[in-house]
Amino acid sequence: MRFILFFALLATASLAQSQHEVFPGWPQLPEGHVLGLCAGVGVDAQNRVFVFHRSGRVWSKPFPKEAIPAPTVSVFDGATGRLLSSWGANRFIMPHGLTVDHAGNLWLTDVGLHQVFKCSPSGEVLLTLGEAGIPGSDSTHFNLPTNVAVLADGSFYVSDGYQNTRVMKFTAVGRFEFEWGTKGHGPGEFNLPHGITVDAQGRIIVCDRENERLQVFDAKGVFLHEWKGTQLGKPYGIATGPNGHLFVIDGGSPSLKREQRGKAVELDLSGQVLDTFGSYGKAAGQFQLGHDIAVGPDGAVYVAEGTGTRVQKFVRRKAVE
Repeated sequence: MRFILFFALLATASLAQSQHEVFPGWPQLPEGHVLGLCAGVGVDAQNRVFVFHRSGRVWSKPFPKEAIPAPTVSVFDGATGRLLSSWGANRFIMPHGLTVDHAGNLWLTDVGLHQVFKCSPSGEVLLTLGEAGIPGSDSTHFNLPTNVAVLADGSFYVSDGYQNTRVMKFTAVGRFEFEWGTKGHGPGEFNLPHGITVDAQGRIIVCDRENERLQVFDAKGVFLHEWKGTQLGKPYGIATGPNGHLFVIDGGSPSLKREQRGKAVELDLSGQVLDTFGSYGKAAGQFQLGHDIAVGPDGAVYVAEGTGTRVQKFVRRKAVE
């Protein structure tokens, strides 16, 4: 088995200049529209940005049994940041992951309900997996599922997540095919698989959050590579950009100095760091617990924050002639 490790040569703070900068004034939130913790973010081909948020609800165990009464999905225009619509009121307990598939449908995970939902862009439920409020470890149940990655044929992978520490594969209609992963630190083992994506080569890349690494698998779950290092930090979310590059949000490893925590990382397909941007903090362009990341069709990068309770947009800096 092949391992690829990369380590930081320079701390984030010492980089001359990142290739990305924050886009000021994005989004435009109407008065009284509360996002709260922003758990998931995704962008469709029409450049609409979907944010899955908790509308003021905080993580507490046991989870509340009542659904969040306010809308939990907000839809923004990627170019302007204008709020286009919102939905999801009285439906979700504890929003977590959001993925937009090739057809423009949304895949949402709710760690409070232990369920995965496929929805239309307007919120119509097209497919439901798992039993509401009932955790389990068999092929029909989840235990705090975190995210979804979808192939072009509609089949999909679920990172199942906080308790089961596994990845599950399903057909496009939701029939279970296979799974892999147990709790541990070795190849193919996980300590909280938190984010997941399919890259341009069809590989499955998993944010093995508490092991502070990315693991790369083939479509059958065979381990290929491990990528880790101080520039990567603690990966919470991952997305594949239109140029094939991978974008990771580092939620912030407590083993690093504060100025080295909380950044976004751009990688090539070999796992080499191409750029890092953002840092720990409250200011524009900084992060407080970056939780998920997405890339629009125009290459703009969106980061959903937990403690920061916001979503920010980043664009590539223009070359200076």
